[in-house]
Amino acid sequence: MNHIDRENQTMGKMVGIYCRAHHHTKDELCDDCAQFLDYAEVRLEKCPYGEDKPTCANCPVHCYKPHFRAQAKAIMRFSGPRMLLRHPLLTIAHYMDGRRRALHPRELTREQRLEKTGRFPTLGDHDR
Repeated sequence: MNHIDRENQTMGKMVGIYCRAHHHTKDELCDDCAQFLDYAEVRLEKCPYGEDKPTCANCPVHCYKPHFRAQAKAIMRFSGPRMLLRHPLLTIAHYMDGRRRALHPRELTREQRLEKTGRFPTLGDHDR
């Protein structure tokens, strides 16, 4: 399982814990939590860091809209302590990821940005 997939899985578990406790759902998420989870998955897919992504708390780029950011904060505050008992491996992996430091995309050199995107300069690129 790659890093982004694990982040998606962690977020899904956290939203499930929060939704069951606050919205009294059983197996499925309420519409509001399902909408939030869809939004979070899209944000993870579009993350400029890709596989090098730090946890959101340590990320220099805040990509969530203010409403969703407040919702994420509430979900994580409630679910975070409960995750250790219910999903210990995901929790430990998430804490390990939290120790990861990521440079802001503007701090990277041109070569580092090209390397991350998988594009490499050709001989003609230097003539421009």
